[in-house]
Amino acid sequence: MSESKWPQAGRERLIVPAPVGLAGTGKENPEEALMRQLDERHVMMMGDNPALPRMPARPTLLDYFKLRLHGVTLRHLLVSAGRALDAGHSEKTVLACLLHDISNSSLIRADHGYWGAQMIAPYVDEEIAWAVRYHQALRYFADESVGYAYPESYHRFFGRDYVPPEYIRRDAEYARGHRWYMTSRLITLYDIYFFEDSAVPEVERFADIIGRHFRQPDEGLGFDDSPSAHMWRTLIWPNNFL
Repeated sequence: MSESKWPQAGRERLIVPAPVGLAGTGKENPEEALMRQLDERHVMMMGDNPALPRMPARPTLLDYFKLRLHGVTLRHLLVSAGRALDAGHSEKTVLACLLHDISNSSLIRADHGYWGAQMIAPYVDEEIAWAVRYHQALRYFADESVGYAYPESYHRFFGRDYVPPEYIRRDAEYARGHRWYMTSRLITLYDIYFFEDSAVPEVERFADIIGRHFRQPDEGLGFDDSPSAHMWRTLIWPNNFL
């Protein structure tokens, strides 16, 4: 695609990183320095970034998987959903596994279960969004009845003396008594972080399940004015200044 077909053509487009990505890192926020560069040739980036694949006008969930999710977390979601499908679980459980870490891969890691549940809530059965929300808390607590142990990877990630905060303990206790507990618990069972020996399925393997259980808006995901549409638009244009 020629430069003239991109927004703000002919000028250098400056990207200010999201503050949440710099907080606590010790790295200097470049916003003031970038502001001083603004002139007729330099502008803050708005709209499509040619460094990213361009999204279609009416994007679907599959488009986000193919064009915006990436890396270890994308492979993790596909493997988790594939294992749940192979084990014969319900399609709602498979979709919950496919979507449980969608915020990790595309938006924000902190409190990813809560963010992810909000992203998908307008488009899925309430049980699926609930399971995604509470898998975050349940990850920290074993359930021997289904063969779920505290992840060894968490010892590496956080240290053996790590104790989850009070809100995580509270939400895990609440989830244990809920009628949808097992749906969320199954997410944790297939929430496999290290899968070097696992074949990674293509997202198309889940296309029919998505079609049956994900309410794709006619306007395109991000343009339907749902309570979470802005979160999906952020994935389309993650470098927008405002």
